[in-house]
Amino acid sequence: MSAFGVCLWVFAGTCAGCWLLSVITREYSWVDRIWSLVPVAYVAIFAGAAGFADARLNVMLALVALWGARLTFNFARKGGYARGGEDYRWAVLRAKMRPGLFQLFNLFFITIYQNVILLLIALPAWTALEHRTPLGAGDVAAAVLGLAFLAGETVADQQQWNFHRWKAREQQAGRTPEPRFLQRGLFRFSRHPNFFFEQAQWWMVFLLGAFAAAAVTWTIAGAVLLTLLFIGSTVFTESITRGRYPEYAQYQRRTSPIVPWWPRRAAGRA
Repeated sequence: MSAFGVCLWVFAGTCAGCWLLSVITREYSWVDRIWSLVPVAYVAIFAGAAGFADARLNVMLALVALWGARLTFNFARKGGYARGGEDYRWAVLRAKMRPGLFQLFNLFFITIYQNVILLLIALPAWTALEHRTPLGAGDVAAAVLGLAFLAGETVADQQQWNFHRWKAREQQAGRTPEPRFLQRGLFRFSRHPNFFFEQAQWWMVFLLGAFAAAAVTWTIAGAVLLTLLFIGSTVFTESITRGRYPEYAQYQRRTSPIVPWWPRRAAGRA
């Protein structure tokens, strides 16, 4: 069986497992729990098909494995793997949808669509397997940028982790945290810097595949769909945040949504 065929079997098994577990447990974050694991497996399958002897595929596997290790650690420390560790956004969405409609959403969007994205973002490794060419300067640049984006996401997640621990301590002490959401560090330049760095890493993986083929291939669909998913997620997440914190609207006016950029001055000071 080809490496791509093996990946399709992994994809089918992952979809079936995530859907069945969501129905049995009534928790709908099973795709979140395998998000940092399955792409690593896909890329490893393609690298293994080359006998782990292709430099570009090994670089891609190293980058994706580091991405997966960092994301798994961050997800675990936030309680994502614990029982009841469901993404709070699904509970909000369930309250707005009829049960039958939400179950269709669970099957087709949460389970199938998101797993399709996880497969697609790894397929540049298939391109690299099909076009085994020597590494070039572009590959080195993409790999270095990938590591830089990994470092950026690590810093952003740590800043967020530190803030929420401080916020919890303030609330436990009976004090009202001020500010009520993170606005410093990397979050001064982007409302979601971790989202930016996450997407940017997968664009580098796509570029490595494109350099192998010396062409922009259809596997760009993975990076594009991932970006669109994050845009939709940002809009939904911020609609919830604005409902909790009215002052978030002011933060939105002065701070770039995803791509880090210098903050705008408040309208009153302009």
